[in-house]
Amino acid sequence: MNENVKEVFEWIYCIIIALVLALLFRYFIGTPTVVQQRSMYPTLKENQRLFLNRTFRITGKEPKVGDIITFEAPSSFYTRYDANQKNPVAKYEHEFNNIFEKFIYYVIENTKTSYIKRVIAVEGDHVEIKDNTVFVNGIELEEDYLSDEVITESQVFTNFIVPEGYIFAMGDNRTKSKDCRDLGCVPLDKVEGIVVLRFWPLDVFGKVK
Repeated sequence: MNENVKEVFEWIYCIIIALVLALLFRYFIGTPTVVQQRSMYPTLKENQRLFLNRTFRITGKEPKVGDIITFEAPSSFYTRYDANQKNPVAKYEHEFNNIFEKFIYYVIENTKTSYIKRVIAVEGDHVEIKDNTVFVNGIELEEDYLSDEVITESQVFTNFIVPEGYIFAMGDNRTKSKDCRDLGCVPLDKVEGIVVLRFWPLDVFGKVK
């Protein structure tokens, strides 16, 4: 084989290997992301840069209460008329024409919409939203990360138990957040990452609580 052609093939091979390793790291280890919503204000602000931990896809360790997560946006919202308090699960009805579309959606992720919220309750927890307050297992939830004027209301899911394999999450900016109060609880396999670090702007660099 011509030496020049051989060198080109070697470069192509190296580039392919590098791309595969980068995709594996991004999917199973971690990836940066940008805040594009106001739903987590004042904890997170628009255009801040975060790093997501995705090692739970290897370890099986589930998000815990208080974690800020990103998850795949469900297909649609519920209304107070079609919500079932006994089956408060989000609807995912995305269909793919071929495996390439599925790969682009789940691995490359540039056609997927994601939400960023805080985990409020996990499987087996009884959640009740009443009197502008959240109760988990009968105890008022202490939420010192909220602004003083924030209240929590829900017209859809108000009194339910988080099903096995699901989590319930809400934004810190309750009046500006479309979350599990209208979506239903999110399956653990739709969780994309756990926020561990804010790296931009530099004046707020550090762990996110």
